[in-house]
Amino acid sequence: MRRMSGMGIFPPCIFGRRADRWPLVEQHSYYLLHRHDFGMDEVPSGVCILYSLSCGLSDRDLTEQYDILARTGGKQSSTTEDEDDADDADDAEEMKEDEPISKGTGSQLKLKTWVQRKQKNMGYSTAHNLPIPLIDQIHRIMHLWKEGDVAKVDEYLESRGLRRLAIFPRFLQALIELSENGTKERSLLESISNHLVAKGRENTNKQDTWIEKTEN
Repeated sequence: MRRMSGMGIFPPCIFGRRADRWPLVEQHSYYLLHRHDFGMDEVPSGVCILYSLSCGLSDRDLTEQYDILARTGGKQSSTTEDEDDADDADDAEEMKEDEPISKGTGSQLKLKTWVQRKQKNMGYSTAHNLPIPLIDQIHRIMHLWKEGDVAKVDEYLESRGLRRLAIFPRFLQALIELSENGTKERSLLESISNHLVAKGRENTNKQDTWIEKTEN
């Protein structure tokens, strides 16, 4: 079995030439590892346990504390959290992403889509005041962007200091590369990425104008 926690399997945009300067915390690493190797498919829990241990986590951390994985199979219970908003999907692809995951007790696990991750505190806070995973922050931005309020997106980006976080655009690009062409997920991620680039240019132009005025 290959070394799962190595940098070799990550999309190159994450690290660039100076990989040692861009460390990923456990939750970020796990999400990229799982998404890269298995996509959104069901995976035997034993494999997920190995992957999670290589990232310093447990499968329980990922299913309960961080709400990244959902257990499927076995005895299933109906869920209302994901069903309530099914009618909000604006196209067939989003309907697919919003399919409710039956919470099971079986031996299969799968990543939750960004649509299915609807905890109110996601991207804002975590249990025990732990650092907020970057994947949570990106999924929160996707929900805000879908609502159509760019001001809220900019406010969130600023409050979290994401514009100044060097790894943020690289992580965002990695998610774009791991998402499927033509999906709502990819469209949103690309729109957010383009917005960041445009906003960065706008800020640079404002700074240049201010410098010119002060020099004159």
